[in-house]
Amino acid sequence: MEVAVHDSIEFHFDPDLLADYLAGEGHDTRVVGDDDPLAGVDCVATFGHREAFLETPWVHCIRAGVDEFPLERYRATDTALTNSEGIHGESVGETVLGYMLAFARLLHRYRDRQVEHRWEPGPYESAFTLAGERVCVVGLGTLGQGVATRADALGMDVVGVRRRPRPAPGAREVVTSDELLDAVADARFVVLCVPLAESTRGLVDGEVFAAMREDAYLVNVARGPVVDRAALLEALNGDTIAGAALDAHHEEPLPRDSPLWDLENVLVTPHAAALVNRYHELTGDLLLANADRYEAGDPLHDRVA
Repeated sequence: MEVAVHDSIEFHFDPDLLADYLAGEGHDTRVVGDDDPLAGVDCVATFGHREAFLETPWVHCIRAGVDEFPLERYRATDTALTNSEGIHGESVGETVLGYMLAFARLLHRYRDRQVEHRWEPGPYESAFTLAGERVCVVGLGTLGQGVATRADALGMDVVGVRRRPRPAPGAREVVTSDELLDAVADARFVVLCVPLAESTRGLVDGEVFAAMREDAYLVNVARGPVVDRAALLEALNGDTIAGAALDAHHEEPLPRDSPLWDLENVLVTPHAAALVNRYHELTGDLLLANADRYEAGDPLHDRVA
C-alpha cells in the first residue's frame, strides 16, 4: 500500500517519523506538500483537509477532531475518512491532572516567581489539595474517560456530562447535557472534552460561568469555539471564576496580542495536551491495522465519513 504523509502534521511532529515508521512495516511512503501529486496514493495521513485529498481513496486525520473536514463531500466522493480516536486518553488525562495540580498547589504562580527570582510562598488561602474536590467532566468519550479515571484515582468526586446518562469509568454520577448548569454549580474544576459540533459551539457561555463557583477553574482540552470567547474573558477579568487552563483556542496559534497571555490565573498551552513522544507510533499503529483491512476490502475502523 502507498501512503502519503502530508507535511501539515508538522504541527504535531516531524512527518518523516511517521513515514519511516510505516515504511519499516513494508508500506511505500513519502512525505508530500500541497503541490505534490497524489496519483496512485492509497491513503493520505494528514493534520487538516486539502481539496486534493478528495481524489484519493482514503484519508486519515491524525487527530480525533475532524470538525474542519467537509464530511458530506467525503461521503459524496466516496473518500473514506478515518481519525485517531482512542489514542489520546492517557496523554490528555495526565495533562488535565497537571493543570489541576498546578492550580491547587500554586505551581503556576511559583514558576512565574522563579523567572523573577522571587521567593514568595502562598497566598495561604489559595492552596488546596485535589482529594475530595469535585470535577465536572463535560464529554465522556476517550478524552473524558481518561480524565475521569485519573481524577477518581486521586480521590476527586467526578461528575460526568454526556448526551445520554450511561455510566462511565471513574465517574460517580453521569447526567445529561440539559443538566449542565446544575452539574457545574458545585464543581471546583469544569473540564471540557466534547467534540466541536453545532450543539457544542458556544456551549460554555455567560450563563454557565455565572453558574460556576467563584473559586472554580475551567479546563478546555476540547476545541476553542466550545467556549464563548467574550464570556470567558469577562469571567476571568471579573473574578466570576478563579482561572482557566486553555489548550484549545479560537485562533491557533493564539495571537500574540491576545489578553489571555498576560492573565496570571490562566495557563495557556499550544494545543499540546495530547502530545507524547510516541505519537507517530500510536498513529502509525492505527494506520497499520486499518491498512490490513483496506487491502482485504474490509470496513475501516474509526471511519467518520
